[in-house]
This record gives sequence, C-alpha cells and structure tokens, in this order.
Amino acid sequence: MSLTQSARAGIRDALGVVKLIAGLVLLVALSWEIIAGDHVHMSRTYLAIQFVVCLVFLCDFFVRWAAAERPGRFFWRNLPFLLLSVPYLNILVWSGVGMTHDWGVLVGLIPLLRAFLAMVIIVRWLVSENRMRRLFFAYIFTVVVFTYISGLVFYDYEVLVNPKLHGFGNALWWAWMNVTTVGAEIFPVTAVGKVFCVLLPSLGMMFFPIFTTYVLQEYTHKKGE
Repeated sequence: MSLTQSARAGIRDALGVVKLIAGLVLLVALSWEIIAGDHVHMSRTYLAIQFVVCLVFLCDFFVRWAAAERPGRFFWRNLPFLLLSVPYLNILVWSGVGMTHDWGVLVGLIPLLRAFLAMVIIVRWLVSENRMRRLFFAYIFTVVVFTYISGLVFYDYEVLVNPKLHGFGNALWWAWMNVTTVGAEIFPVTAVGKVFCVLLPSLGMMFFPIFTTYVLQEYTHKKGE
C-alpha cells in the first residue's frame, strides 16, 4: 500500500526528532567518555550507547527506505547516511581487533558525523523559508558544534603529552581561538591535533563571506521595507 505525501512527511518529522535526541545522547556520551575517561580504554558504557544510537540511525534509514516513493533512488541518494550509521567501533571490538584509544575515538566519530548531519537538517527545518537565513543558521550551528568536537578530540589526544594543556576548558578555548583565526598559545604535539589546528581556521575563514552576505541581505531587505 502506497503512503500519502502527508504520511511520509509525518514519518520524516517523527524520525527527525528521534535522530536529534539520539545524536545529542551520543554527543553527551562521547563528552563524558573523553572528559572523565582515562584516555586509554573505551568504556563498555560508551560502546553500548554508541551501538544503540547506531541501531536508531539504521532503523531510521530502513523505515524511510520502505516508505519512500522511489526506493531505488532513495537508497543511492542516502547511501552515505547508511554507511555512517554502521557501528564500526563495536564491530571491531567484537572481532577482537586490537585498537588503541586514539584510533577508537576517531572511529567513534563516524556515527557522530551522522548525528551531526541530522542536527543540521533539523536546524534548517526550524528556520524560516529564507534560503540565506537557513544557510546562515546552519553554518553557525556547524561552527559551534565542530568547535566543541574539535576541543574534545584535541583534549583527548593532547592532555597526556602536551604540558601546556590544562583541562578541557583550556582545550575548548584553544578550539575557539583557532576557529576565529586569532590563534592560541597552545601548540599541538600530536598529528591529529595539528590537523585540527588547520581545519579550524579554515572553517572560520569560510564563515566571513557567508556572514557578510547575510548581513547585506538583511540590511537591503529592511531598507526596502
């Protein structure tokens, strides 16, 4: 039996809320794992939470696939979301593959990227139909979340080897200073820290043309009223 457009929209909205909650839970779990963890082992609690969240993402994909008007087109267009929803970290642990905590954090970021994409879509839904305004708020959300995640990863990789890093607040300040292109006095020691030291200013520089365009559009709109 074919679903109506309103039924599909209802399913999409309901699943959007579920994905948003699951993504927030995963972000909180990862934050707790990094800030309160030993930076050596991944806890069973975090692995269990990530597995459940990945199951939610997989169920979301297959339910929407079954309800799609064109299943074949839906599958290929959303294949990246499916690949990002697989609990790779849990599969590697169950397979007995030896993995350091550092690699575990990077692999664990894969479903978080899936959650991040879902959050961006939700933000776009909540904003008005103005395309520039949607882009602006989606980008602001991207900068804030990416800065926070960068602070988490930088803290986890650098806290045991970087003598200038003192606590997660210090790492978060480092991430914010780099995304604003001001820079910080803490210099990364690890390869991952150096990568984020390049990515953050690049993201920050991308913000300025979007911000300028948005301000000019708002100014022109108000002036024309």
